[in-house]
Amino acid sequence: MPKLAANLSWIYQEVPFLQRFGAAAEHGFKAVEILFPYEAPAADIAAELKKHKLTQALFNLPPGDASKGERGLAALPGREAEFAAALDKALDYAKVLECRTLHIMSGMIAPGADVKAMHRTFISNLKMACDRTAKSGITLVLEPINHRDIPGYFTNTTGQVEQIMSEVGAPHLKLQLDLYHMQVTEGDLTKRIERLFPITAHVQIAGNPDRNEPDIGEANHLYLLDVLDRLGYQGYVGLEYKPKTTTAAGLRWAAKYSIKA
Repeated sequence: MPKLAANLSWIYQEVPFLQRFGAAAEHGFKAVEILFPYEAPAADIAAELKKHKLTQALFNLPPGDASKGERGLAALPGREAEFAAALDKALDYAKVLECRTLHIMSGMIAPGADVKAMHRTFISNLKMACDRTAKSGITLVLEPINHRDIPGYFTNTTGQVEQIMSEVGAPHLKLQLDLYHMQVTEGDLTKRIERLFPITAHVQIAGNPDRNEPDIGEANHLYLLDVLDRLGYQGYVGLEYKPKTTTAAGLRWAAKYSIKA
């Protein structure tokens, strides 16, 4: 049965950040994920994880200047030193939090940008990151993000990410398969999950089209969780959605996965 991870950057917004770990544990979660944990000292987060017997399933590298709309640095020519520093910071947090999966965000395509140069930069930075982590036991993941929600994000489709992974050629560089994004951009979810399963290391879900609970909307994500189960998926499934009302009320669908509302 898929292991659900509460995304503490999306749900449990009713309470301050460090209190969300306890809230997730009270509902039965055994794992959490965070977009960017850097708002709190790593030691403070580690203490919450230990206190509530939680696994840190995933977090992202620093995105750059979020106030300016930056969504990652890895594909931005001329920002290589900043990307290396972001990787260092993420690895420091990963060691303290005992997190084994890190998401590398590619970044935004600026008006007039040289997309081919961005691709070359992305490949170079990913090769460096993979070399740095080759013996660490850490899995690095890339996520295609739809252009409706984030117009201009560099990695937009699963096919593009597959090509990038092939060029980098590192066995611990994998796909972060967000089914919400894939439904917006590509559809045909079951067949794509089956085809992409061998390169998938982490999954995220949210209901389409409004990114609420996964039992709401046009795509049957509960059926897709059964597809993952049939395929033998052993990783985590991150709940990266906006609760329609409260977090607790929106967890009723998860009872079969040992999560209590």
